[in-house]
Amino acid sequence: MTDPLERIAAALERLAPPPPIAADPIAHPAYLWHGTALEVARGFAPLPLAMLTGMDAQKAALLENFGRLASGHPAHDVLLWGARGTGKSALVAAAAAASRLALIEVATSSLETLPRLFATLATVERPFAVFIDDLGFSAPAEARALRSLLEGGAEARPANARLAVTSNRRHLVPRDIAEQESAINPRDAVDDALALADRFGLSLGFHVIDQDTYLAIIRRYADAYGLPFDAADAVGWATRRGSRSGRVAWQYVVDLAGRSGIRLDRSKGA
Repeated sequence: MTDPLERIAAALERLAPPPPIAADPIAHPAYLWHGTALEVARGFAPLPLAMLTGMDAQKAALLENFGRLASGHPAHDVLLWGARGTGKSALVAAAAAASRLALIEVATSSLETLPRLFATLATVERPFAVFIDDLGFSAPAEARALRSLLEGGAEARPANARLAVTSNRRHLVPRDIAEQESAINPRDAVDDALALADRFGLSLGFHVIDQDTYLAIIRRYADAYGLPFDAADAVGWATRRGSRSGRVAWQYVVDLAGRSGIRLDRSKGA
């Protein structure tokens, strides 16, 4: 008969499995961080920078900043904000790869473990772009821990790691007009709401694209993958979706490739 203590120990081990083995921080181009250890990002295949259309100024600014980080020079934390589907996340991944930075995507549910991640990276001889996608807070109080990590906290981030954060909100925290009006000092309420965004040394805005840019994005994809290009069909797709963005353009390209029987490999674009 099995020892009862052994059965209890086995049950506890099933309930609390051992932590995952950390991936080698030198060996891979991209990682995931869920709070305990680095995991390899499987199938990491960012778009080539040349495929990202309608964002030349943002592309140049981010590449310059990431280039400084890759060279061991001072670099900024970056906030990429603006309209949804405009290529913010795609640009971070593409620019990190082009700059030979290791990309680490951090789940928004694991923000409180960022100090642990920074401690892990501090001893690694490699530059890192720590990527937080689609970040937003419902109240200023939720953002204060991240604010102290960016600037003013007791322990600074290591010099080889900088944050790249995307958000649909320019200031990450919504400005509550009613709260500002009821505050004893309304300016204090405003400053508290804007304090996090102010800590990013580089802020890049992405705006709703016009029809010409939308069609230029699709034309570039079509040329790269040998797809037929029909401007009226592409405009009709956006009209039916009720939106015009880089994301909608890619979704149209996927649909067009499916209709044309052509496989897509985003990493091999022109």
